[in-house]
Amino acid sequence: MSSHGPRHWLRWIIAGVVVVAVLAVGGPYVFIHFIEGKAPAPLSLKSSASAGPSSSGAGQATSAVPVAGTWTIGSGSEVGYRVKEVLAGQSQTAVGRTKSVTGHLTINGTSVTAGTFTVQMSTIKSNQSQRDVQFDGRIMDVASHPAGTFALTSPISLSPLPAEGAIKTYSATGNLTLHGRTRSVTFPLTAERTSTGIKISGSIPVTFADWGIPNPSFSGLVTTQNHGLLEFLLAFQHA
Repeated sequence: MSSHGPRHWLRWIIAGVVVVAVLAVGGPYVFIHFIEGKAPAPLSLKSSASAGPSSSGAGQATSAVPVAGTWTIGSGSEVGYRVKEVLAGQSQTAVGRTKSVTGHLTINGTSVTAGTFTVQMSTIKSNQSQRDVQFDGRIMDVASHPAGTFALTSPISLSPLPAEGAIKTYSATGNLTLHGRTRSVTFPLTAERTSTGIKISGSIPVTFADWGIPNPSFSGLVTTQNHGLLEFLLAFQHA
Protein backbone atom coordinates (compact mmCIF):
# COMPACT_ATOMS: atom_id res chain seq x y z
CA MET A 1 0.00 0.00 0.00
CA SER A 2 2.78 2.40 0.94
CA SER A 3 4.51 1.93 -2.42
CA HIS A 4 1.39 3.12 -4.23
CA GLY A 5 0.87 6.16 -2.02
CA PRO A 6 3.64 8.38 -3.43
CA ARG A 7 2.71 7.48 -6.99
CA HIS A 8 -0.93 8.31 -6.26
CA TRP A 9 -0.03 11.79 -4.98
CA LEU A 10 2.42 12.31 -7.84
CA ARG A 11 -0.38 11.68 -10.34
CA TRP A 12 -2.55 14.26 -8.54
CA ILE A 13 0.26 16.79 -8.58
CA ILE A 14 0.87 16.25 -12.30
CA ALA A 15 -2.85 16.49 -13.00
CA GLY A 16 -3.03 19.72 -11.01
CA VAL A 17 -0.15 21.25 -12.97
CA VAL A 18 -1.85 20.29 -16.25
CA VAL A 19 -5.13 21.84 -15.13
CA VAL A 20 -3.40 25.07 -14.11
CA ALA A 21 -1.59 25.21 -17.46
CA VAL A 22 -4.82 24.62 -19.38
CA LEU A 23 -6.60 27.33 -17.41
CA ALA A 24 -3.71 29.76 -17.88
CA VAL A 25 -3.89 29.37 -21.64
CA GLY A 26 -7.46 28.31 -22.21
CA GLY A 27 -9.02 30.76 -19.75
CA PRO A 28 -7.94 33.90 -21.62
CA TYR A 29 -8.80 32.23 -24.92
CA VAL A 30 -12.34 31.46 -23.78
CA PHE A 31 -12.72 34.95 -22.31
CA ILE A 32 -11.49 36.76 -25.43
CA HIS A 33 -13.20 34.63 -28.06
CA PHE A 34 -16.43 33.59 -26.35
CA ILE A 35 -17.13 36.05 -23.53
CA GLU A 36 -15.68 39.39 -24.63
CA GLY A 37 -16.33 38.69 -28.30
CA LYS A 38 -14.92 40.19 -31.46
CA ALA A 39 -13.87 43.83 -31.45
CA PRO A 40 -16.11 46.27 -33.35
CA ALA A 41 -15.10 46.95 -36.93
CA PRO A 42 -13.15 50.17 -37.57
CA LEU A 43 -15.24 53.29 -38.05
CA SER A 44 -15.64 53.88 -41.78
CA LEU A 45 -17.95 55.27 -44.44
CA LYS A 46 -20.47 53.19 -46.32
CA SER A 47 -21.94 54.94 -49.34
CA SER A 48 -25.54 55.96 -48.89
CA ALA A 49 -26.06 56.07 -52.64
CA SER A 50 -27.60 52.96 -54.18
CA ALA A 51 -25.79 53.61 -57.41
CA GLY A 52 -22.82 55.69 -58.36
CA PRO A 53 -19.08 55.92 -57.77
CA SER A 54 -17.64 54.46 -54.57
CA SER A 55 -14.13 55.84 -54.37
CA SER A 56 -12.98 58.50 -56.77
CA GLY A 57 -16.06 59.71 -58.67
CA ALA A 58 -16.30 63.48 -59.15
CA GLY A 59 -18.56 66.04 -60.70
CA GLN A 60 -21.14 68.52 -59.48
CA ALA A 61 -24.24 66.96 -57.96
CA THR A 62 -27.50 68.85 -58.43
CA SER A 63 -29.55 67.15 -55.66
CA ALA A 64 -27.06 67.51 -52.81
CA VAL A 65 -27.08 70.59 -50.60
CA PRO A 66 -24.40 73.23 -51.35
CA VAL A 67 -21.11 72.51 -49.60
CA ALA A 68 -20.08 76.11 -48.90
CA GLY A 69 -20.82 77.39 -45.43
CA THR A 70 -20.49 76.30 -41.82
CA TRP A 71 -21.29 72.76 -40.72
CA THR A 72 -21.67 71.32 -37.22
CA ILE A 73 -21.22 67.77 -35.95
CA GLY A 74 -24.54 66.00 -35.43
CA SER A 75 -26.00 62.63 -34.49
CA GLY A 76 -24.35 59.52 -35.88
CA SER A 77 -20.86 60.75 -34.99
CA GLU A 78 -18.38 58.64 -33.00
CA VAL A 79 -14.78 58.97 -31.86
CA GLY A 80 -12.65 56.40 -30.05
CA TYR A 81 -9.47 54.40 -29.76
CA ARG A 82 -8.24 51.06 -31.09
CA VAL A 83 -5.24 49.36 -29.45
CA LYS A 84 -3.87 45.83 -29.85
CA GLU A 85 -3.24 44.06 -26.56
CA VAL A 86 -2.15 40.62 -25.34
CA LEU A 87 -3.81 38.92 -22.37
CA ALA A 88 -1.86 35.88 -21.12
CA GLY A 89 -0.54 35.14 -24.60
CA GLN A 90 -3.85 35.72 -26.36
CA SER A 91 -4.13 38.66 -28.77
CA GLN A 92 -7.15 40.91 -28.84
CA THR A 93 -8.09 44.44 -29.88
CA ALA A 94 -9.25 46.93 -27.27
CA VAL A 95 -11.81 49.43 -28.55
CA GLY A 96 -13.38 52.34 -26.70
CA ARG A 97 -15.83 54.84 -28.18
CA THR A 98 -18.08 57.79 -27.48
CA LYS A 99 -20.87 59.58 -29.33
CA SER A 100 -20.34 62.75 -27.29
CA VAL A 101 -18.54 64.70 -30.03
CA THR A 102 -18.79 68.40 -30.86
CA GLY A 103 -17.17 70.47 -33.59
CA HIS A 104 -17.58 72.32 -36.83
CA LEU A 105 -16.40 72.53 -40.42
CA THR A 106 -16.08 75.66 -42.57
CA ILE A 107 -16.02 75.45 -46.37
CA ASN A 108 -15.28 78.46 -48.56
CA GLY A 109 -15.89 77.75 -52.22
CA THR A 110 -14.33 74.34 -52.75
CA SER A 111 -11.84 74.44 -49.85
CA VAL A 112 -12.19 73.35 -46.23
CA THR A 113 -10.65 76.30 -44.39
CA ALA A 114 -11.38 75.30 -40.78
CA GLY A 115 -12.40 72.21 -38.91
CA THR A 116 -12.37 70.96 -35.34
CA PHE A 117 -13.77 68.23 -33.16
CA THR A 118 -13.70 67.87 -29.38
CA VAL A 119 -14.33 64.81 -27.21
CA GLN A 120 -14.87 64.65 -23.45
CA MET A 121 -12.45 61.86 -22.61
CA SER A 122 -14.43 60.54 -19.64
CA THR A 123 -17.28 59.57 -21.99
CA ILE A 124 -15.13 57.08 -23.93
CA LYS A 125 -16.08 53.56 -22.85
CA SER A 126 -15.08 50.04 -23.88
CA ASN A 127 -16.81 46.74 -23.11
CA GLN A 128 -14.69 46.22 -19.98
CA SER A 129 -15.14 48.37 -16.87
CA GLN A 130 -11.66 47.44 -15.59
CA ARG A 131 -10.13 48.76 -18.80
CA ASP A 132 -12.17 51.96 -18.51
CA VAL A 133 -10.92 52.54 -14.96
CA GLN A 134 -7.32 52.31 -16.18
CA PHE A 135 -8.09 54.57 -19.18
CA ASP A 136 -9.73 57.26 -17.04
CA GLY A 137 -7.06 57.10 -14.35
CA ARG A 138 -3.38 56.36 -14.87
CA ILE A 139 -3.48 56.26 -18.71
CA MET A 140 -5.38 59.37 -19.81
CA ASP A 141 -5.91 61.09 -16.43
CA VAL A 142 -9.21 62.54 -17.58
CA ALA A 143 -9.59 64.56 -14.37
CA SER A 144 -6.54 66.65 -15.32
CA HIS A 145 -7.00 66.43 -19.10
CA PRO A 146 -10.76 66.25 -19.68
CA ALA A 147 -10.86 66.98 -23.42
CA GLY A 148 -9.18 65.69 -26.55
CA THR A 149 -9.28 67.96 -29.60
CA PHE A 150 -8.27 68.16 -33.23
CA ALA A 151 -8.01 71.43 -35.16
CA LEU A 152 -7.26 71.68 -38.87
CA THR A 153 -4.24 73.89 -39.63
CA SER A 154 -4.02 73.58 -43.43
CA PRO A 155 -6.86 73.95 -45.94
CA ILE A 156 -8.17 70.92 -47.83
CA SER A 157 -9.08 71.34 -51.49
CA LEU A 158 -12.26 69.54 -52.52
CA SER A 159 -12.03 70.53 -56.18
CA PRO A 160 -13.66 69.11 -58.16
CA LEU A 161 -16.58 68.67 -55.79
CA PRO A 162 -17.58 65.00 -55.54
CA ALA A 163 -20.97 63.79 -56.69
CA GLU A 164 -23.53 62.82 -54.08
CA GLY A 165 -22.76 59.36 -52.69
CA ALA A 166 -19.15 59.33 -53.90
CA ILE A 167 -16.50 58.59 -51.27
CA LYS A 168 -13.20 60.41 -51.85
CA THR A 169 -9.90 60.40 -49.98
CA TYR A 170 -8.10 63.57 -48.87
CA SER A 171 -5.07 64.43 -46.73
CA ALA A 172 -5.57 66.44 -43.55
CA THR A 173 -3.03 68.26 -41.38
CA GLY A 174 -3.80 69.72 -37.98
CA ASN A 175 -3.04 69.86 -34.27
CA LEU A 176 -4.09 66.91 -32.12
CA THR A 177 -4.27 67.54 -28.37
CA LEU A 178 -4.28 64.54 -26.04
CA HIS A 179 -3.26 64.20 -22.40
CA GLY A 180 -2.55 67.94 -22.30
CA ARG A 181 0.00 67.82 -25.11
CA THR A 182 -0.44 69.15 -28.67
CA ARG A 183 1.32 67.81 -31.75
CA SER A 184 0.93 68.30 -35.49
CA VAL A 185 -0.40 65.28 -37.38
CA THR A 186 -1.03 64.48 -41.04
CA PHE A 187 -3.30 61.60 -42.04
CA PRO A 188 -5.71 60.46 -44.80
CA LEU A 189 -9.45 60.76 -44.37
CA THR A 190 -12.43 59.81 -46.47
CA ALA A 191 -15.44 62.04 -47.08
CA GLU A 192 -18.87 61.56 -48.55
CA ARG A 193 -21.29 64.23 -49.71
CA THR A 194 -24.84 63.11 -48.97
CA SER A 195 -28.20 64.62 -49.88
CA THR A 196 -28.40 66.29 -46.47
CA GLY A 197 -24.86 66.69 -45.21
CA ILE A 198 -21.23 65.60 -45.17
CA LYS A 199 -19.70 62.52 -43.54
CA ILE A 200 -16.00 62.18 -42.74
CA SER A 201 -14.09 59.17 -41.46
CA GLY A 202 -10.46 58.39 -40.69
CA SER A 203 -7.90 57.31 -38.13
CA ILE A 204 -4.88 59.03 -36.64
CA PRO A 205 -1.87 56.94 -35.50
CA VAL A 206 -0.91 57.81 -31.93
CA THR A 207 2.44 56.81 -30.43
CA PHE A 208 1.74 57.08 -26.71
CA ALA A 209 5.10 58.55 -25.68
CA ASP A 210 4.69 61.43 -28.15
CA TRP A 211 1.75 62.71 -26.11
CA GLY A 212 3.17 61.72 -22.73
CA ILE A 213 0.62 58.92 -22.39
CA PRO A 214 1.74 55.99 -20.20
CA ASN A 215 1.83 52.62 -21.95
CA PRO A 216 -1.51 50.92 -21.23
CA SER A 217 0.20 47.63 -20.25
CA PHE A 218 -0.96 46.61 -16.78
CA SER A 219 0.86 44.63 -14.07
CA GLY A 220 2.22 42.01 -16.43
CA LEU A 221 -1.32 40.73 -17.07
CA VAL A 222 -2.06 42.81 -20.15
CA THR A 223 0.59 44.09 -22.54
CA THR A 224 -0.01 46.47 -25.41
CA GLN A 225 1.88 47.96 -28.31
CA ASN A 226 3.43 51.40 -27.81
CA HIS A 227 0.90 52.93 -30.19
CA GLY A 228 -2.75 52.84 -31.16
CA LEU A 229 -5.29 54.55 -33.38
CA LEU A 230 -7.66 57.41 -32.74
CA GLU A 231 -10.56 56.68 -35.09
CA PHE A 232 -13.52 58.86 -35.96
CA LEU A 233 -16.73 59.00 -37.95
CA LEU A 234 -18.22 62.50 -38.11
CA ALA A 235 -21.60 63.46 -39.53
CA PHE A 236 -21.90 67.16 -40.33
CA GLN A 237 -25.07 69.15 -40.90
CA HIS A 238 -25.54 72.77 -41.96
CA ALA A 239 -25.32 75.14 -39.02
